[in-house]
Amino acid sequence: MADYKTIVESSNFIVLDSYTKQWQVNENYQSEGDLERELIQDLSNQGYEYLPNLNNPEAMLANVRMQLQTLNNLEFLESEWKRFVETYLDKPSDTIVDKTRKIHDDYIHDFVFDDGRIKNIYLVDKKKISRNKVQVIKQFEQIGSHANRYDVTILVNGLPLVQIELKKRGIAIREAFNQVHRYSKESFNSENSLYKYLQLFVISNGTDTRYFANTTQRNKNSFDFTMNWAKSDNSLIKDLKDFTTTFFQKNTLLNVLLHYSVFDVSDTLLVMRPYQIAATERILWKIKSSFEAKNWSRPESGGFVWHTTGSGKTLTSFKAARLATELEFIDKVFFVVDRKDLDYQTMKEYQRFSPDSVNGSDSTAGLKRNLDKDDNKIVVTTIQKLNNLMKSEGDLSIYNKQVVFIFDECHRSQFGEAQKNLKKKFKRFYQFGFTGTPIFPQNALGAETTASVFGRELHSYVITDAIRDEKVLKFKVDYNDVRPKFKEIESEQDEKKLSALENKQALLHPERIREISLYILNNYRQKTHRLQANAKGFNAMFAVSSVDAAKLYYESLNKLQAGSEKPLRIATIFSFAANEEQDAIGDIVDESFEVSAMNSSAKEFLNVAIADYNTFFKTNFSVDSNGFQNYYRDLAKRVKTKEIDLLIVVGMFLTGFDAPTLNTLFVDKNLRYHGLMQAYSRTNRIYDATKTFGNIVTFRDLEKATVDAITLFGDKNTKNVVLEKSYKEYMEGFTDVVTGEVRRGFMEVVGELEQHFPDPTNIGKEADKKAFAKLFGEYLRVENILQNYDEFASLKALQTLDMNNPEAVEAFKVEHYLDDEKLAELQTIRLPAERKVQDYRSTYNDIRDWQRRQKSADEKEQSTIDWDDVVFEVDLLKSQEINLDYILELIFEHNKNNKSKTDLVDEVRRVIRASLGNRAKESLMVDFINQTNLDLIGDKASVIEAFFAFAQSEQQREAEALISEENLDPDEARRYITTSLKREYASDAGTQLNNILPKMSPLNPQYLSKKQSVFQKIAAFVEKFKGVGGKV
Repeated sequence: MADYKTIVESSNFIVLDSYTKQWQVNENYQSEGDLERELIQDLSNQGYEYLPNLNNPEAMLANVRMQLQTLNNLEFLESEWKRFVETYLDKPSDTIVDKTRKIHDDYIHDFVFDDGRIKNIYLVDKKKISRNKVQVIKQFEQIGSHANRYDVTILVNGLPLVQIELKKRGIAIREAFNQVHRYSKESFNSENSLYKYLQLFVISNGTDTRYFANTTQRNKNSFDFTMNWAKSDNSLIKDLKDFTTTFFQKNTLLNVLLHYSVFDVSDTLLVMRPYQIAATERILWKIKSSFEAKNWSRPESGGFVWHTTGSGKTLTSFKAARLATELEFIDKVFFVVDRKDLDYQTMKEYQRFSPDSVNGSDSTAGLKRNLDKDDNKIVVTTIQKLNNLMKSEGDLSIYNKQVVFIFDECHRSQFGEAQKNLKKKFKRFYQFGFTGTPIFPQNALGAETTASVFGRELHSYVITDAIRDEKVLKFKVDYNDVRPKFKEIESEQDEKKLSALENKQALLHPERIREISLYILNNYRQKTHRLQANAKGFNAMFAVSSVDAAKLYYESLNKLQAGSEKPLRIATIFSFAANEEQDAIGDIVDESFEVSAMNSSAKEFLNVAIADYNTFFKTNFSVDSNGFQNYYRDLAKRVKTKEIDLLIVVGMFLTGFDAPTLNTLFVDKNLRYHGLMQAYSRTNRIYDATKTFGNIVTFRDLEKATVDAITLFGDKNTKNVVLEKSYKEYMEGFTDVVTGEVRRGFMEVVGELEQHFPDPTNIGKEADKKAFAKLFGEYLRVENILQNYDEFASLKALQTLDMNNPEAVEAFKVEHYLDDEKLAELQTIRLPAERKVQDYRSTYNDIRDWQRRQKSADEKEQSTIDWDDVVFEVDLLKSQEINLDYILELIFEHNKNNKSKTDLVDEVRRVIRASLGNRAKESLMVDFINQTNLDLIGDKASVIEAFFAFAQSEQQREAEALISEENLDPDEARRYITTSLKREYASDAGTQLNNILPKMSPLNPQYLSKKQSVFQKIAAFVEKFKGVGGKV
């Protein structure tokens, strides 16, 4: 094995500028064991100590003691060590959150020794990182609700901080991810488990290696949040050998764990991505080198970072600002934002990362007070407040101190008056800009560009990098040109002519407003994945050209949906936009919080909109400036939690607002360059498997503007990377120009399903089960993408149309904007019947259950079929869930039309089995049907009521039976079951489960099997009864 040290340690950056591969590809087959042996050998060569015999909790604790004694240069007496473990290191009540806090915040513990001495005991040394000892162990056995053996664990000072799960080459890396996910539920968190200290997971199949944070939020543990390591030019380091040489180099790993992670106030652990670390390192290097050369206050003493919108700039800038405050020669760090609303959002975000490290202020006087404080906090301020301070305060001590300025979205106002004042007043500053959309000579309106103000580019991570790394989504851009009368004005490109057309005779013509409003109402649920009654789905924003347009659309949409059973919750926000000079083409004009400057009709309309909002949410916001600011904040929160379905905006919220649940942007506004990228980027945050791209529906022809913008802010191939493929390509198949991957079309997948599996209920052989699971998974993925296309919505609606009814056909053509030719074309495509798809889903769920549970150990041993490359699309199944109310309404309808209970039970079984979340309720539903006289129930609401009453009494009966059969402590058991039902899953973390068990020594060999069997029974009980309410 070659010695890598020279290559990796030659630079102080942990994200390397260059890296030379120094190993030959081994052509031989590598098993999981081979991969593991090679990894441990490579780590040993890099200075890790390998401990082959450390494979149980006792040995681990003994090793922690040795390492902490060495690190702290002391010896514990037996009684002291026991006390240290019980009161601090491994307190029985500690959760994974408490343990993570010990690594990040409370890593120094004041311990009183038996003789009365008090000493600081360090768990890790964050100042001299090389003092921390790294060791590696393998196949550690840990027992929780299931016994598990972990592949490879890295210990820092004896504590398990990194867990590595390996799969042999060629197996889906997602499998390793799923395994980690399973362990975290089953045994990482069992009592007295030092594994609660885990900070980082690494998963690899040899060819692809990724890392991700151990975070307590289960939904955050989505595979989409895993990341590859990379060089500073963003080229990925994927192979395990290369990853080991770079990421697992001791200094790099310790820096990632101890410096480049943030434990935020919501108890989420964030580990930075390579490009975020690269940018932070380069900013700190620039500050230090400029200071040493006494080269400050010039463009070359700073620089700018070009990181695309949505790639986590706030975390990067926070880390850079935080680490800059730790430099001894720096007196103050300013984080400067462009607008008051961003000021609020940044403060919120920064306080999320670290509540005590930031000072914000509401006024220029407040800013001055913060500057007088002698603390090392970051000062968050707007450019306007900073400029006012410089104008009003001739002489402040801060002007002569060493100051760092970090500007977020560094364009616009920074280029003007504030820059001149800053250079005049501050004598020793270093300034850095972050931007997702720099100003180049091509899109500059004046002489200034990002580089001329901030100096050279220190690091870039552009939209094509982010899409390749799956950190943001592509855009699907549709120009919705269904209004022939207005097509010409919608295609106008000349800015001057366009502003002349913004009136009621042209772009704001009542007929156009009405048609667009109708289109939005008719297509909203399909675009936001909310076709199913209870689907979680997403929400949408509508960007319009002016306050007048916002008013017309708000009124039109609400009027058209009056009387609707489930109207959309629509809100709007806008304010006064001063006529400032723009620095770049396409900037979205800033709206201030100064409502007083608005004209009276705009103010009147805003009053009405806020009053509607107040009525709906029982709030009391108003139009005066404080009330408006609070309205802004409340609205932002409700958009993020999907309490607002559609938000109409003019400028506010189109930049810097981050809501992962938003997937659609409707546009009736002329967007260009920077403004276009910013607005589109509201929709492309990653969320889950059902969100495959940001949906952009434009009611003006923005095709050229879109291509111009993504080419300027990406590279020549950007169009192929950033924009989603067409409907035709997804239906018929295509080859991806960038990756060369061949994607089959939907029709081919449907054809193969019908040919190979005509009867989904009859799939017996294991090989057929696997083939079906892979094929139907492919069907679900393509169908999920096609759901966003209008053509596909028309095709699905056509399946239920009675072609012999001419009136219905005409209405269908109007609703879907079809002429005879397009209708005839649609009729040539045949989709599988809804009932058939239900059977497919049901079989898919059955196979998934069988694969997870029933496939017993002996069957696995006899089987020659490897399931490791099958990924079950759980998110996609959940997105089309059918809720209980729907099934109960079906029971009512079916009973009204067909009195046979046997048929009804069959029908209900098939619907329930096709639904992932309700499968456990199958027996409950069937018992309800068999034990209830449905003829006595008069309407749908009464069926729902009767079922819940039945389910609640069954829940009580079964809980009593479970408690007495298993001889559990009645009060503790009821408390535990109630908590589990509320949470919707049973957990064996903490001591709650132990408290309900019959009295028995934990050393009794039967204790563990009793605990496991009780846990499994309660988990099944919770699955069956969650959501039915009532008491146990």
